[in-house]
Amino acid sequence: MEIIVYTMVGCSSCNIIKELFQRADVNYTEYVLNKDISLSELKEKYPHVNFFPFVVIDNEEVGGLIETAKLFLEKGLVSSKRK
Repeated sequence: MEIIVYTMVGCSSCNIIKELFQRADVNYTEYVLNKDISLSELKEKYPHVNFFPFVVIDNEEVGGLIETAKLFLEKGLVSSKRK
């Protein structure tokens, strides 16, 4: 599974999604806005993106934190049970 996450500095949801990836023990590539990619470059690839984090898995747009968490739950990569 190839996971790409677009984040930005100071984004609390971006930090949470990185924790989700760690919990699921998956590798991902992170691109930070205005460091690794400009907004215009990102909009060229994904014209309708207007939130962060923005996740792409296997070249398919997943969405943000909530959509990614739901997908990981469906695939059994994480659990909603509390420890």
